[in-house]
Amino acid sequence: MTGAAAGDLLPVLSIGPVNADKMKIYAALIRDANPIHLDGAAAAALGLGDRPVNQGPINMAYVIDMIAAWAGDPYALESLSVRFTGNVLAGDTVRAGGQITAVHQGVAECQVWLDVDGGARALEGTATVRLSQ
Repeated sequence: MTGAAAGDLLPVLSIGPVNADKMKIYAALIRDANPIHLDGAAAAALGLGDRPVNQGPINMAYVIDMIAAWAGDPYALESLSVRFTGNVLAGDTVRAGGQITAVHQGVAECQVWLDVDGGARALEGTATVRLSQ
């Protein structure tokens, strides 16, 4: 990662298809009883599509995984701020990506995102990543 420069794209991480059974396990672990994560009919009743909706923290984790793979260090991420802009549904394939906007004092400032293949951007934000020496 030495030699990272503003304008460089981060390697895309593709995940999918998103698994509805794993959503249910995560919902149970965090005691999230929101039915949109468990039942496509509940999501459809709210106009969110006809499949279960992936939890926001899992979508953020996809971006974190992409950053950790690029940085070569799961602890290199110093900060992450995101805004949710769309939903990821069971069965979707997503792509986590980013671009360096600035490099200073061994730290890369990045724009990051998560896109649904054939769909919209599910989240976007910024990340600060410590560069390896």
